Amino acid sequence: MHKGEGNTAEPTPPTPVPAALHRVLGLVVSREATNRAEIARRSGLARSTVGQQVDHLVGRGILQELESRQSVRGRPPRVLTISPRAGTIAVADIDTGASQVAIADLSRRLIAQDTVDIRIDAGPRAVLDAVSERLLTLLEKHRRDPRRVRSVVVGLPGPVDFEQGCAVQPTGMPGWDGHSVSDHLRERFHAPVVVDNDVNLMALGEAAQGSSGTPLLCVKISSGIGAGLITAGGDVYRGADGAAGDIGHIRAVGADNVLCACGNVGCVGAIASHRAILRTLGIPESTDDDPLHGARVLAQRVAKGDPPALHAVRQAATEIGEVVAMLVHMFNPRTLVLAGPLSELRDDLLSAVRAVVYQRALPLATRKLTITTSRLGPASGLHGGIALATQDIFSARGIARLLADETEETA
Repeated sequence: MHKGEGNTAEPTPPTPVPAALHRVLGLVVSREATNRAEIARRSGLARSTVGQQVDHLVGRGILQELESRQSVRGRPPRVLTISPRAGTIAVADIDTGASQVAIADLSRRLIAQDTVDIRIDAGPRAVLDAVSERLLTLLEKHRRDPRRVRSVVVGLPGPVDFEQGCAVQPTGMPGWDGHSVSDHLRERFHAPVVVDNDVNLMALGEAAQGSSGTPLLCVKISSGIGAGLITAGGDVYRGADGAAGDIGHIRAVGADNVLCACGNVGCVGAIASHRAILRTLGIPESTDDDPLHGARVLAQRVAKGDPPALHAVRQAATEIGEVVAMLVHMFNPRTLVLAGPLSELRDDLLSAVRAVVYQRALPLATRKLTITTSRLGPASGLHGGIALATQDIFSARGIARLLADETEETA
């Protein structure tokens, strides 16, 4: 299997993929075409060329061609899809109290997922080893060859250097600063590793559902507050150095005396994050037996109409709404998704954020704006990781790597 350096860098560039092959595979992956005739029609390629490329991809085990189950006269058409044996994707969405892991095939079909109960402050080696072992267990349980893992994607709850595959001065993550997550996991899986901010993956996951319009802005309200932006073209906007979306350190009005974990005072994350609300109400964020203790207790108190809990949630939502209104003016998203444990308190959070956004933002920026909570819940980061993996695997460089791997494995 191929080994890279950094997040996606290659020590030896693979042989370039013919444009025709890339076009054929791209149409099947996007589901724009499902048979040879459709591919020829949409691509403009000669049927003989399409046939050669399809035969090549089927022979390499990347595509499969099956008879359609649709009832038609005459010979039933043969349908092209990604082969289940083309490989596996492994994803880890690491959070402060626990991590979500999953495996999927290259058609983005989720095969299995699980939770790893380990706190992020246990350090990168302990967390990554625990995550790796659980992923390997899932692969074994579902009879997926670990040597055919094509991509590993990891989401981290802090600023990430996307090119280097590591966290950069994250708060509340001792030992993670500069630790090469990509190198650590590549040693275990011998596959390309992509490391990104967790909210970027959540935003990708929501956008990949196809029911939410882009540009899409996802705001995660958890131990901190972060945002991920998906452009109209479907790409993650990361900024020049990967710091885009770190909105929890925007200064909030009237919070000048509140110290943030970053060392500054007045950050909106210090007064309006899920962790800040729990601290205000005196609710422990987690216990030894329950890493989600705080979220459960807060939800129960809100459901019972506890006045201090309702006030704390609505006040936090108002502060978040002020920041979101600014982002709406700046990026003019079509969809705004609120995610994280606080988003489970749907009515109180949504109503307060909507009120501020519609009051503060101009009508042109809000007339087509949809404000909602996550459709996928805690699994949004996993689905986003799967989407990011397939983007890399089916890029021109990724296809070349995939074909090279298949050549090595069949040699």
